[in-house]
Amino acid sequence: MQARNLSAPIDGAIPVGKQKYVPESGSYPKGFLASGTHVGVKASNRSFPDLALIASETPCSAAAVFTKNKVRAAPVTVSQEVLRQRSNEGIRAVVINSGCANAVTGKRGIEDANEMAQAVDKCLSLSVSAAEPSRTLVMSTGVIGQNLPIERILSGIPTAHSTLSSTHSSWLDAARAICTTDTFPKLLSTDFTLPSRPNTAYALAGMTKGAGMIHPNMATLLGILATDAPIPADTLSPLLKYAIDRSFNAISIDGDTSTNDTVAILANGAAGGPPITSTSSADYSAFRDILTGFAQQLSQLVVRDGEGATKFVRVRVTGAPCFEDAKRVAASVARSPLVKTALYGKDANWGRILCAVGYTDGVSPDALQLERMSVSFVPTDGTPPLPLLARGEPQNPDEDRAAQILAHEDLEIRVDLGSAGADAGADAATEASYWFCDFSHGYVTINADYRT
Repeated sequence: MQARNLSAPIDGAIPVGKQKYVPESGSYPKGFLASGTHVGVKASNRSFPDLALIASETPCSAAAVFTKNKVRAAPVTVSQEVLRQRSNEGIRAVVINSGCANAVTGKRGIEDANEMAQAVDKCLSLSVSAAEPSRTLVMSTGVIGQNLPIERILSGIPTAHSTLSSTHSSWLDAARAICTTDTFPKLLSTDFTLPSRPNTAYALAGMTKGAGMIHPNMATLLGILATDAPIPADTLSPLLKYAIDRSFNAISIDGDTSTNDTVAILANGAAGGPPITSTSSADYSAFRDILTGFAQQLSQLVVRDGEGATKFVRVRVTGAPCFEDAKRVAASVARSPLVKTALYGKDANWGRILCAVGYTDGVSPDALQLERMSVSFVPTDGTPPLPLLARGEPQNPDEDRAAQILAHEDLEIRVDLGSAGADAGADAATEASYWFCDFSHGYVTINADYRT
């Protein structure tokens, strides 16, 4: 078995098994710049970047989804207010610190978050007043209940601004700067075209962080996406919501929803072309699918870096009356501690899967009928699935074969609800997936020692 680091190495080295997830180059959207700067938010951090800045040379339309935790961090409140006051238009930057969440920090926390935004505005030569609100979004991640060392951060923002660059190394530095217990920076980029302008190359880039306290409901995970496609705010918001529901809101590590969860997207239109203004246009549908696939890839990196995790698991629920039912069932399986610990122990205890399916709340009355259900393990090496339950009847699976499947890092659990109400002609509408990891001894070790 490949050795795994329980948490981020103190020397900043990326574990050998995770290096394949760190890109060596990228294609980044026109007009966007990034940097990662060391300011020492945590006194123990003597050299690693912990302040990220992503800025656009021109104003952007923006959209964001935020935590639904009732205890919301100060940067969440401040960023929501910036977007409200600006009607999601005219945004120029996102500034993020790691090492301190600035959550449950009272009035001072709000003041500190506002000061961070205003310091970036000043560096961008933007005026800020009661009549001219900030153009900068703020995010923070780290320990809850501690105040920011705000003077260190404010003194570091000019350096973050002066080192902004469009290079791959600068984007990677920014991705590193938002990490906490992550063992590797999570950065992706891609090129794409749109039906109306097949000869125009657009780009989409994104970074995220997270390894624990992950069960987003956005609706300690942060995500920043940027594109040079021309997308106004009123169409960008539904695009982001659709993508997030199928990506960042479909992952789980430990079932905890953070106080700081935020995923934002900026679009500056720098690559040109007509704006995507109609939700029924071919460009809208094309970008929706591009964004969704990209967000899924980015969010799955979070699961691959789950604290103490040894497994990357997709639970795919099919044959549901509707997408919402399928997603609720998938989420129930993904957050079950008994399922997660069985997977860590390589135990094909499929009864725990069925139990989690059965106690799913909020589904249609006829969605969960045991005599219609089937469950199987689907190996990722291309070998045939292993049936565990078929239309309510146990299949007495080969335990040796099950052990072989569970020895791999990647696994798919397929649950077919066999619902009579499912629309056989609309598979995508009646199925949903969730991505999650196992629970190991390492998870307990990391979180028992988190503040030390």
